[in-house]
Amino acid sequence: MGDKALNDFRHFPRKRFGQHWLKDQRVLDQIVKAAKLNRDDCVLEVGPGKGALTEKLIESQARFIHAIELDRDLVVGLRKRFKHQKKFSLTEGDILSVPLEAGNGHSINKVVANIPYNITGPLLSRLIGKLGKEPENNFEMLVLLMQKELAQRIVALPGDSNFSALSVRIQLLAKCQDVCDVPPKCFQPAPKVDSKVVLIKPFISSDKDFYEIGNLLEKLLKLAFSGRRKKLRNTIGSFVTSNEQIKDFFAFRGISLDQRPQEISPSNWFALAKALKETCII
Repeated sequence: MGDKALNDFRHFPRKRFGQHWLKDQRVLDQIVKAAKLNRDDCVLEVGPGKGALTEKLIESQARFIHAIELDRDLVVGLRKRFKHQKKFSLTEGDILSVPLEAGNGHSINKVVANIPYNITGPLLSRLIGKLGKEPENNFEMLVLLMQKELAQRIVALPGDSNFSALSVRIQLLAKCQDVCDVPPKCFQPAPKVDSKVVLIKPFISSDKDFYEIGNLLEKLLKLAFSGRRKKLRNTIGSFVTSNEQIKDFFAFRGISLDQRPQEISPSNWFALAKALKETCII
């Protein structure tokens, strides 16, 4: 849907909903391509807005598209625009609370969306779960357009300046991959920040203690990353030097107390939390 189509949709963006319409056809095509949609896929779109991405999704091979939109005025326009589309349904409501179901016997397996930046954190928690909580749904893949600063933290590798506690959390829950950058000019109106499309493939944990250990890991990450520039010996050193088993763990994993938290891989953070749980230190 080009600029004219966007302007013909009589609706002014609302700041409280963080509305910025993606208009760049190249980016829209890249989003759909990244989702690798086929005839077995049922897609959830979050915040379809004026329907630019919705149109691309409907034109794809996907079997069914279900969208959830909070703005009631946009809901009216979307229903009018796509009323003849049999492979499309729309729910009016808050994505953080409404059921993530398409109805009509369709089971959603992928999420493709230009998500509202102001609810990215809680939305990700609902879509892929938390370290201490299983997700409501087991989605196969998510392709999400989000604020670039946050996206960089999600895909960052250990040692990268963007690597953070969020990086550890998300990468233990899913495989994350950079798709493309999206500058402000690709939107109408243009946001004040750069954006990025990220591909997220959630893991299915086979570790029965994963979520229990996850609660402990959350405490550990908060402790360690609260002093991001501090060495581990100054944040969690007391847990290590006072216990021979944890000292052995550090030696086996090649971790030094002179390292900083952003230098430790997600797998090592999880293994450390598991070791601490076994020794009942925290």
